[in-house]
Amino acid sequence: MMSQKELGTRERTLLNFYTNCQFGITPAQFYAKWNVTHVLMARICGCSESTVDRWFQQGKGVRLPEPIYLRRLAEIDFLWEHYEQIPSDLRHQVCGGDRHQTP
Repeated sequence: MMSQKELGTRERTLLNFYTNCQFGITPAQFYAKWNVTHVLMARICGCSESTVDRWFQQGKGVRLPEPIYLRRLAEIDFLWEHYEQIPSDLRHQVCGGDRHQTP
């Protein structure tokens, strides 16, 4: 059984940094930057296609995306832009899986 680590100053500082991080990109910004469909954007965000459709509606029925969706879009944007710069060992540690399956 693995013992739990105590949270020190370093961990609390990093937690504050993480929770206050405004890492996000709007669906409109993402859509303008990348040639994606609403289906793919829904897959990235982990929501339904109808939810994505409502983000782009005008007037009644428009829905603003929740912060988690803005973060997920920013994460895949970052990954698409910087994938080759991320060391393979770090990619494996974060994402798991077989090292030979990563592009």
